[in-house]
Amino acid sequence: MASVFLNDGFVPRNDARVSAFDAGFQHGVGLFETLLAVRQGEGARVLHLQEHVERMRVSAAALGLSESLRAGALEEALKRAADRAASEHPGAARLRLRLTITGGDLNMLVGGGPAAHTPTLLIVGQPATEYPAEMFARGTLVTLADMRPSPLDPMQGHKTLNYWGRLRELQQAAAKGAGEAMVFSVTNHLVGGCVSNAFVVRDGVLMTPIARGEEEEVARGDDDFDAPPAAGNKGAVLPSPVLPGIVRRWVLDWALGAGLQTRRRMLDLDDVLRADEVFLTNSSWGVLPVVRLEAEAIGAGSPGEITRGLTKAWGELVGAG
Repeated sequence: MASVFLNDGFVPRNDARVSAFDAGFQHGVGLFETLLAVRQGEGARVLHLQEHVERMRVSAAALGLSESLRAGALEEALKRAADRAASEHPGAARLRLRLTITGGDLNMLVGGGPAAHTPTLLIVGQPATEYPAEMFARGTLVTLADMRPSPLDPMQGHKTLNYWGRLRELQQAAAKGAGEAMVFSVTNHLVGGCVSNAFVVRDGVLMTPIARGEEEEVARGDDDFDAPPAAGNKGAVLPSPVLPGIVRRWVLDWALGAGLQTRRRMLDLDDVLRADEVFLTNSSWGVLPVVRLEAEAIGAGSPGEITRGLTKAWGELVGAG
């Protein structure tokens, strides 16, 4: 029987229990990360392990969940969970790790802050979803989501447990034959997909929305990812509701190595519709080409050159186990 890592060790899946008073169950207080692992020998290698753990650590401190997440211990637990999943699922070349940390038995009205409780830690390892090769070869349709995140909502830009709205949008998109739904903020600026970051390519320039934590840097004029810091303030930007995606960062690093121009900026619907290429990124599928938004074709209606290059590079990365 498959096992999961709960708090400080492995337990059989059917014996994994959390308290009825856990803040994750009661109030959705918690964070999660989805990581990809590839089989390596008798175990597995977790992709971008340190980046995922660091993002969770920063969010936990910023949102008051915990000020003392131990990165080293979390990384070790994830490595152990990946190796255990590899042994329990010998036919899986790729594995999906779901790391969840909740507020534990937390009464937030009592006070004491994040140091006054013990979070619940759960890691579940299982075979990764196998996406049809046609999705990447031909690209996918996306719909327009109804949800409109606010840049003034401090919970935006973090992977909190409050994912119901996003999953509902995905259900509605799937009912229309779409692979994702494109999300725009209340200011009508592109946020990304429901479970992904977004990129647009126009005239050879790779552009992506400004992510949480990048606002001041971009306001100084450093919207070019590979440019040296600019002098002076060239304007201000709103707080960003965009998640600083792990694969998003990998794409920007890849583009830098490939000599491509990159821009981080506030994008709108017109930027998407006039783009030569659009693609979405997350740790499950890597790079997903978008060829149509509702009834409108994107570019030539097929994956573009930069998107194909990134899809190939991602395949080489996850196939290097």
